[in-house]
Amino acid sequence: MPTKNLHANASSFSSDASLASRTRRRASVQAGARVELPDLTASVSFDSHEPIGKQIFRALRQAIFVGQLVPGTPLSEKEVSDMFQVSRQPVREAFIKLVEAGVLQVLPQRGTFVKRISPRQVREGRFIREAIETAVVKKAAVSITDEQLQALADNLRDQKLAAKSNDTAAFLALDEAFHYAIAQAIDCTAAWETIQDIKAQMDRVRYLSLPDVSPLDLLIKQHAKILAGLRAHDPSAAEEAMRSHLREILMSLGPIAERNPAWFDADEPERVPLST
Repeated sequence: MPTKNLHANASSFSSDASLASRTRRRASVQAGARVELPDLTASVSFDSHEPIGKQIFRALRQAIFVGQLVPGTPLSEKEVSDMFQVSRQPVREAFIKLVEAGVLQVLPQRGTFVKRISPRQVREGRFIREAIETAVVKKAAVSITDEQLQALADNLRDQKLAAKSNDTAAFLALDEAFHYAIAQAIDCTAAWETIQDIKAQMDRVRYLSLPDVSPLDLLIKQHAKILAGLRAHDPSAAEEAMRSHLREILMSLGPIAERNPAWFDADEPERVPLST
C-alpha cells in the first residue's frame, strides 16, 4: 500500500539492474536450478508498530510485482523466515495473503511457487478497479480542496521528473500515491485498500509494460486529464479521464504477454466481455 507522502521514494535498485536480475532468475527457474532469493530485509522494520507479517507480505508482494521474484520461483517458509530472522508464523500468514491475492500458488507435494499472470484476472481486476475509482474520482471532483489539488499537482511534477530520468520504479510509486491521494480527498482510503489485492495482477503487467508498451509520457498525460477534471470540479470529465486511464492496460496486455510468454498463463476469455 502506498505511503501517504505523495513524494514516494523509489525502490533502491535501478531499472537496468532489475532487468538483468529478472533475466538471470528467469533462466535459473526455467533450468530447474535452485534460485537464491533476493535480500528483502531492508523492506522490514522491527521498530515499526505494524505487524511483521504484514510487512513481510508487502515486501514479497512488491518483489513479485517488480520481477525480483519471477513466475515459477519456489518459496519456502523456512527460507523466508531465515531471511527475516523471524518465526514461521508471520511468514505463513504472509503466504496465505499472497495466495489470496493470486500471486502465489501451493502445489501439493511440490511446494509454494510464484504464479504466472492470468490475463483473465488482469481484466477482471481492471473491471472492478474501474468501478471503484471512477466512483471515487467523480465524488472527489465535487469536494476536493485547493490544498489537495496542489498536492496532486506536485505529484504530477515529480512523475515528469521520474519519466525524464527513466526511473520506472519512482514513477510507479508516484502513480500509486496519485491514485491513493484521490481516495484521501474524499476521506475514503478504504476504497483504495479494497482494490489492493484485486489489482495485484494488473500491477505485475504495469511494471512489465513500462516504458516500451505504455510510455511514461502517455500515462502522465492521462493523469493530467484526471487532474484537470478535478480542478474544474467537473465530475463527468474526471470520471471519463479516469476510465480512459484505467483502460490503457487493455491495450498493453496482449503485446506484453507476447513478449513475456513464460510469465503468463494461457488466456481464458470471459463469457461476458469485461473490456467494453
